[in-house]
Amino acid sequence: MGIKLSPQRRGDLVGLAAVLLLLAVVLPATLDPFRLNLVSKYLAFAFVAIGVVLTWGYGGVLSLGQGLFFGLGGYMMAMFLKLEASAPELPDFMVWSSVEQLPSWWIPFHSLGWTLVGILAIPALLAYVFSYAIFKRRVSGVYFAIVTLSLALTLTVVVIGQQGDTGGANGITDFRTLLGWDIAGDAAKRTMYFIEVTAVALAMMGALLIVRSRFGKILIAIRDREDRVRFSGYNTAHMKAFVFAVAALLSAIGGAFYSLQVGLIAPGVIGVVASVEMVIYAAVGGRLSIPGAVIGALLIGFLKSYLSETFPEGWLYFLGAVFILVVWAMPNGLAGLGEKLLRRRGAEAAP
Repeated sequence: MGIKLSPQRRGDLVGLAAVLLLLAVVLPATLDPFRLNLVSKYLAFAFVAIGVVLTWGYGGVLSLGQGLFFGLGGYMMAMFLKLEASAPELPDFMVWSSVEQLPSWWIPFHSLGWTLVGILAIPALLAYVFSYAIFKRRVSGVYFAIVTLSLALTLTVVVIGQQGDTGGANGITDFRTLLGWDIAGDAAKRTMYFIEVTAVALAMMGALLIVRSRFGKILIAIRDREDRVRFSGYNTAHMKAFVFAVAALLSAIGGAFYSLQVGLIAPGVIGVVASVEMVIYAAVGGRLSIPGAVIGALLIGFLKSYLSETFPEGWLYFLGAVFILVVWAMPNGLAGLGEKLLRRRGAEAAP
């Protein structure tokens, strides 16, 4: 006897398989190395979009500051790569800023192991502690969104102001190796692309396990009627803080891949514009769809690259128009539109 799957789980598997087929087979077979590297850059933001689906779509927690955690992951990876590229001297931007000794908080990033621990632990821990303190005071909705946006803006100002420690407005650039492996060549970038696709697949599967679990059902209940869930004895602040920490972890992983694939990290990926764009990725793909979040990141990333080249002064207006259009006409994004079409075809095909 075969195992019967619910329509939801069947849809999850179909969406996951379709996205992986696109990423692992279709795109590598059809794109040249330059375009495939651009897809790698867009995939870095797909991690953030998956986290936004978890927090906003299922948890009802809208964060406009995910660039904060994306930047933390990106900067930590870039610090390791820069120290390797500069060894045994100080990084060039420190020399230009008359820094005579490596700052103590840079020292752990001589080790790839400690760098990975930092990427996986620091953003998630900070996100949990910060959000739990906020949620415990029952701050939510637009107020929480404003607070996260303010934090992203604050970190941008700090990074730009600390030229000698962070590279300032130019960020951290000019690194080409990872443990002696040249990561700037086409063959290396292709290998890293498949590593990134594997990581995206694991992130999607982990997110699907969360939303289809008992915890996911409680999370939806919190989104819809938090007061009732709280009166039932659940610590809603802890649950929302946990899913926010998971989203921060995913964002940090995406930032680390961004540094590896693009070869630089700068304050622009932390700030207000970048953080709002990250929400648009999830909104366009579908704020209740994990595979849709990945498609949204790829689609908006491609359009952003194309429009910024063709209309350098007008592409931001386009992104704003897309967000308004999606919220007004397609509240569940492309995934919701696809589900409607499938239901309509099924109804037409039924006798």
